[in-house]
Amino acid sequence: MNTNELLSSLGVPVAAFTGGSLLVRSPIDGAQIGAVPENTGEEMRAAVGRAHAAFLQWRNVPAPKRGELVRLFGEELRGHKAALARLVALEAGKVSSEGEGEVQEMIDICDFAVGLSRQLHGLTIASERPGHRMMEQYLPLGVVGIISAFNFPVAVWAWNSALALVCGDTCVWKPSEKTPLTALATQALFERAVARYAGAPAHLSQLLIGRADVGEALVDDPRVALVSATGSTRMGRAVGPRVAARFGRCLLELGGNNAIIVTPSADLDLAVRGILFGAYGTAGQRCTTTRRVIAHASIHDELVSRLDRARAQLTIGDPTEPGNLIGPLIDKGAFDAMQAALTAAKAQGGQVSGGERALADRYPEAWYAVPALARMPKQTDIVRHETFAPILYTLKYETLDEAIALQNDVPQGLSSAIFTNDIREAEAFVSASGSDCGIANVNIGTSGAEIGGAFGGEKETGGGRESGSDAWKAYMRRTTNTVNYSRELPLAQGVKFDV
Repeated sequence: MNTNELLSSLGVPVAAFTGGSLLVRSPIDGAQIGAVPENTGEEMRAAVGRAHAAFLQWRNVPAPKRGELVRLFGEELRGHKAALARLVALEAGKVSSEGEGEVQEMIDICDFAVGLSRQLHGLTIASERPGHRMMEQYLPLGVVGIISAFNFPVAVWAWNSALALVCGDTCVWKPSEKTPLTALATQALFERAVARYAGAPAHLSQLLIGRADVGEALVDDPRVALVSATGSTRMGRAVGPRVAARFGRCLLELGGNNAIIVTPSADLDLAVRGILFGAYGTAGQRCTTTRRVIAHASIHDELVSRLDRARAQLTIGDPTEPGNLIGPLIDKGAFDAMQAALTAAKAQGGQVSGGERALADRYPEAWYAVPALARMPKQTDIVRHETFAPILYTLKYETLDEAIALQNDVPQGLSSAIFTNDIREAEAFVSASGSDCGIANVNIGTSGAEIGGAFGGEKETGGGRESGSDAWKAYMRRTTNTVNYSRELPLAQGVKFDV
């Protein structure tokens, strides 16, 4: 099926992807695949008002009943997985298995959220006062604004919305203007689930597509209790202070400059496989992409030689065709940023293999690049900078303390990994004096996190946590309750105030 047929099969009205001012081009070949009508800042403010009205009803629905809606949405995703995955591949340029994996993440988080809807628990806390009970509750928060990025055009929305909905919140979504079609399809599937759910208030989840003014209206609206924004550090620096200025909550998932340490005891076969997918999967356009390999001096040259040979064998091409592992960069801007980074790496003493444009004759309007490997003499400025492209920098180390210091000496703190068969090295890496990232893995790569764990990072990555574990608490407000069931009124800390 072509894009129009896919969108129609997913329930998107033709008027939603034709005749609009936002032209959508597939990164696969540069062809126009949609013309989407754009919303305005005023329309965003109206949508927030509708979401707030829906919240006032939804918060009173029992959480397990809210979970039923998310279960129905998960069923819709299962039934339309292949079509939505195909659309992800066409619009975001992902290879087919990664498109399918992204939709599977949506299904998985729906399953997680359904179970969570019966586990939104607080604590019972011992009171110092006789005849008193103290407890805490987690209660619905309000409207959640979701700003998502092009590289995971639907999964990140699902991470947020599935949790928000079972927590009793409502959602307003502004997707990347580079990937609005997958958002339209996802919204259509969600509306199908709502139609099957008895008694759902209107406007539980709304989608608005637009440019900066639409995002600013979402960020600045005081009725938006939580803004969950995924994107660049630059974007986070703009969003965070604006939300803080109105005392709103912010959940930021920003850049990553992720490293893998490879020790002398490592299984190099395992390490090579983990590094290759981490560095070059999704054409290097994941926030968890492996940007740096820090290898012990005794194995560095052998490891890098193996990586370079394997890198050169990776198949580049249309990601929807079987056998291709490297799809296109999202646009020319991404390719230009890659070239600028490689130029800087050479100027800073690096030896670069690969990195040139690929398939330009076949796809003159698309931007494929040969994966690059840069042997660096030290951790220079360009190595410390995140470039959203398939570039892998390699560095040498002598001691584990030196390796960990190199890994941590970047502004970002998302994901990290070590390949080692030495339990002391592994434990040191995940200890308080080890990796300073939100994710620290042993003998697996930096990409491909499961939804069961909380996802996010430290420093310029933003500090937010999404997906599993107790990330749900970000979408709720906490209240501490003390109930006096005695006939006395003792004060805490022994204070006396007798009248």
